[in-house]
Amino acid sequence: MKKVEIKFDSKGLLPAIVQESGSGKILMMAWMNEESLELTRKNGYTYFYSRSRNKIWKKGEESGNVQKVTEIKYDCDADVVLVTVESAGPACHTGEATCFFRSIEDGDQIENITDVADEAVLSRIYQVIQHRKREMPEGSYVTSLFEKGDAAYLKKIGEEAVEFVIGCKNGDRKEIIYEAADLWFHSMVAMAAHDISPDEVMAELKKRFK
Repeated sequence: MKKVEIKFDSKGLLPAIVQESGSGKILMMAWMNEESLELTRKNGYTYFYSRSRNKIWKKGEESGNVQKVTEIKYDCDADVVLVTVESAGPACHTGEATCFFRSIEDGDQIENITDVADEAVLSRIYQVIQHRKREMPEGSYVTSLFEKGDAAYLKKIGEEAVEFVIGCKNGDRKEIIYEAADLWFHSMVAMAAHDISPDEVMAELKKRFK
């Protein structure tokens, strides 16, 4: 049988769809270049290519949610690969089992944070922070915090906590709200660094009010 040549696009990339072994559930989609595909094939774990960071990354290298490869297939045009895996944890950076956990209804899509229901704001912000952590886009404030390391965002948490206390002491309602938002935001950056989602914190709060 003639060996089929995998077709990469003009940038040397091709989409890789990751599927859970057994259940058949689609976990995620990411990009691979020739090197990351070869690493995936040889090492038995998924490796992808980050277009924004211009580097290869191993799935789970930070979170521990690695994906052990059981099979790699390509489509009829040989320009998409399907990677079947056994996952050690959630595939999505939000903590969800799969990246495809939201439904589009009536043609509506969430385009920005102002369109998100109040109860989902923290979850949406966390998704954005995790995306910045993974892709590290240039010019992003969150990217700059992760580049500087934990000392940067931990210092900000301390500063915002002090400013929040001062606002409360002064009885300045507007300042209290503003500083509380800053404190929450930077706390979520620290949580994202440790892959702790807002849902986990909510679960802990619920325990305290049983």
